[in-house]
Amino acid sequence: MSGMIICDYLWMSFWVVWLLWAMTIKKAERRESHATHLAHSLLAAAGFLLMFWDVPVGWLHLRLLPRALWLDAFGIGVTLAGFAFAIWARIHLGRNWSSSVTSRVQHELIRSGPYRWVRHPIYSGLLLALFGTALVRGELRAVFSLALVYAAWTIKSRLEEQMMTSTFGPEYAAYAGATGALLPRIR
Repeated sequence: MSGMIICDYLWMSFWVVWLLWAMTIKKAERRESHATHLAHSLLAAAGFLLMFWDVPVGWLHLRLLPRALWLDAFGIGVTLAGFAFAIWARIHLGRNWSSSVTSRVQHELIRSGPYRWVRHPIYSGLLLALFGTALVRGELRAVFSLALVYAAWTIKSRLEEQMMTSTFGPEYAAYAGATGALLPRIR
């Protein structure tokens, strides 16, 4: 079985679990607009389509990395590490999680687990997982895929920052000052 087929199965399994888990969330109090949700969702979808579906543009299939068993194994390991980090974050976020930028009824500011170091560890974990998959893919389109998903989640994380600031005020500002957005803050 090729490394990319393994990554395909890993991502499909992850998304099934993630969708099932989404059924346990709290009721929304406020949500982002449909326009902003559509903007970052379309960017992310385009990124994932580039990574996982054959694109009929030949130059996007240009190999940047050699086909090698060790590289596939390393990429799969990085993908799994990214999933583990995202799942760890999701466990700590609990019922406050949402696929859209949302403030929940009785929303809590979570600062445990990976939230001690980064404000958006789910994005960090999934970007790491996508990077691992990009290593396995080894083609130019993987670079564009990462860039699109990174751009989408940068937009979404900024919207979340605004929502959290309006929800938690100075408490969130202090938290944001002490943590990094996607990577831990170096002190």
